Amino acid sequence: MKKRKKTKYLHEGCYVAEIEVEVLEDEGGWSPYLSINDAYRLDDAREALRKGDLRSAAKYGRIYELRPVAHQ
Repeated sequence: MKKRKKTKYLHEGCYVAEIEVEVLEDEGGWSPYLSINDAYRLDDAREALRKGDLRSAAKYGRIYELRPVAHQ
């Protein structure tokens, strides 16, 4: 089984969370996949973003605010 780091991005409303997770790869048909702990971390971060709780969401990774850019 191989493990590697990957950055996942969660988009909720006007926020994006950048969260580092560990991806597991093996010879099985379901590869690659996340550990259960990383899956729960992503769920918790997404829920915090939905609620607008940026302090809690920031515990899992970097948080960015999306803003529209005016163009002509």
